[in-house]
Amino acid sequence: MRTRQMELCGWGRALTATVRAWRPERASAVTEVLRAAREDGVIVHGGGRSYGDAPLNDGGDVVMTGRLDRIIAADWQTGEVACEAGVAVGELMRIALEHGYAVPVSPGTGFATIGGCIANDVHGKNHDRHGSFCDHVDWIDLALPDGAVRRITPDADEDLFAATVGGIGLTGIMLAAGLKLRPVPSNAVDMTETPARDLEAFLEMQEASRDRHTYVVGWIDATARGRRLGRGILETADDSQSAVTAPPRRRRRMPVEMPGFAMNRLSVGLFNALYYHRVPGRGRTRRVPLAQFLYPLDAIEDWNRLYGKRGFYQFQCVLPDAEAPAGLRKILAEIAGAGRGSFLAVLKTLGGEGRGHLSFPLRGYTLALDFPAKPGVTELLGRLERLTLDHGGRIYLAKDGAMTPQSFATMYPRLDEFRAVLETVDPDRVMDSSMARRLKIRG
Repeated sequence: MRTRQMELCGWGRALTATVRAWRPERASAVTEVLRAAREDGVIVHGGGRSYGDAPLNDGGDVVMTGRLDRIIAADWQTGEVACEAGVAVGELMRIALEHGYAVPVSPGTGFATIGGCIANDVHGKNHDRHGSFCDHVDWIDLALPDGAVRRITPDADEDLFAATVGGIGLTGIMLAAGLKLRPVPSNAVDMTETPARDLEAFLEMQEASRDRHTYVVGWIDATARGRRLGRGILETADDSQSAVTAPPRRRRRMPVEMPGFAMNRLSVGLFNALYYHRVPGRGRTRRVPLAQFLYPLDAIEDWNRLYGKRGFYQFQCVLPDAEAPAGLRKILAEIAGAGRGSFLAVLKTLGGEGRGHLSFPLRGYTLALDFPAKPGVTELLGRLERLTLDHGGRIYLAKDGAMTPQSFATMYPRLDEFRAVLETVDPDRVMDSSMARRLKIRG
């Protein structure tokens, strides 16, 4: 198998790595990668949708899994599917909907791979109702760091399974997985959009909706201040009994790099004001294809170029229910005061803990937004990190590119359990990444 030197970046493009890249055509070739001589470890790079440095390994090796994208088997009577780890979740969703099923949990992009969804134990807009992605994983075929391939399950391999789901690729290389899909009556959802005038109203609406609707998500104006702090638009949706004709989405490509000066307080504030007022004060309800509802930004290819060549950082935290009102107010006030508001900030509810040692969710509210990689941004992220800690929250590894090792260890109380599994399955530290080194994940 040929390799080549190349430079990779996370989706945020602010963090880069020079790597030796492997691109296996078959799962059997992965053992060749693991047994090759190396000095700086290996990590998997799947769909390239992790924002920070989780799939990067500067100075080391990466395995590109884009060609390991086969659906191995599917039972359309039971909704059980087996597929390789490089299958895109949006492609699996498209096929499943044709047979009356949906991927039960999906991130905000259909370009993420199944392996990436497992490695980050992703959550979606329906976490209160259906939990995390790995709640629906029956088994994983894992190439261990020594090259042996093992099928692990949550019952027979409790510790290794818990370390693999949400474990950002550090227990080995996922080859395939068995998933249980969710039956749905159609390919569409009935979605309602309702404006919220401020953070208090927003949280009240979300709290009232989280147990009543399948999907609950909100856009929030991170530039608003004063009495308008936290204003936004709440979206709720449920499976529609009627299908919609969904022609192939016409994707538009971001044609050029936006200049850095275009992303400023005025332009972002204007966008947020227009976006808020696009929905009538009384709200509106409409039927939309499920994929369009789940993956709105996938209609714009390379939308990350919007932030210019320097790229951007994404910050996503979750705060427990009891701490969320006060903590979110402080975080939003810090962002607005710094003049660093995002084009699209997302506020969702989460229903409980995930299966993994390093799973992100806990019952509470999660806020996600982007910050251009300009001078002062890492200091702002540090202040947001401290506010998250002060209110008992944690930061999402799939989005992180700036957290400190000390905060990471505090936010993830099962870290010692995770480390114990790694010492057992990978004592020679074959698996490694830029994130693992930055956060001192292995101690």
